[in-house]
Amino acid sequence: MSSAEQTPDAPEAPGPRPGRLTAAAALCGLEALALIAGGVCMLVLGLTGDPDSTSQAETGGATLIALGVIPLLAARGLLLRRGWSRGPAIITQIMALPVAWTLLRSSGALIPAGIVLAVVAVTGLVLLINAATTEALGIRGRA
Repeated sequence: MSSAEQTPDAPEAPGPRPGRLTAAAALCGLEALALIAGGVCMLVLGLTGDPDSTSQAETGGATLIALGVIPLLAARGLLLRRGWSRGPAIITQIMALPVAWTLLRSSGALIPAGIVLAVVAVTGLVLLINAATTEALGIRGRA
């Protein structure tokens, strides 16, 4: 077997990685870091602070850290041009939209955070469904 037959996720023409793909990977990586940082913050505050419910703070922190792993793996996969990585990256962007909507409907400093999250999610979706990204990942359309 040739090396192309052994790695079906690899694109057929390994040229330079498109900028859109790199940008999508960077956005996924930033989202992963934000989720992980938020989770660590919740864990630390749950363990050292005086939250209403320590178990809820600890569970929420652990959940955010676990959710941060998904876009982190997707970002790595996008950088390595793996076709499977587009699915988790798109799901991450879609999941960010209701969170952004909730932040936009709140008050105070959460509104700008909602705007930033909405812009990042929509930008990520546009980058991920772009034809150049799809082609670079070796994803073929219907014949």
